[in-house]
Amino acid sequence: MAHYAFLDEMNTVVEVITGRDENEDVIDWEKYYGDFRGLKCKRTSYNTRNGVHQFGGTPYRGNYAGPGYKYDEELNAFIPPQPYGSWILNTTKYDWEAPVPKPNETNLWGWFEPNQEWIMIAE
Repeated sequence: MAHYAFLDEMNTVVEVITGRDENEDVIDWEKYYGDFRGLKCKRTSYNTRNGVHQFGGTPYRGNYAGPGYKYDEELNAFIPPQPYGSWILNTTKYDWEAPVPKPNETNLWGWFEPNQEWIMIAE
C-alpha cells in the first residue's frame, strides 16, 4: 500500500490517498492518479517524518504529506505549514525551527511571536 498527495497549482497538498504500490502492474501510479484527477500527484511515505524513516528504512520526500503541506521541488520534499513568520526552514529535517532555541527544561513552553521568545506555560 502506498500513499499519494495531490497538489494544487501552488504545490500545496489538497488531499492524500491510499493507492497502489509503485511496483504493481508496471504503471507509473503518480502519473496515473494525477491524470485521473487532473492534478499533480506525488508519492509520499507514511513512515517518514523530519527526514527520518520511523523504522530505519530509507526516508522519502522529507515528511508524510498532509493537507496544507507544500511540495518543494528543489528539495523533493513535503514541508509542513510554517507555524510563525519568524521560524526558519531546516532543510535537513524538513521542518520549521524557531530563531531562538527552546529551553532544555522539563517545563511546558510556548512560542510568543511578537517578542520572538519562548514563554513558560506550565512547570
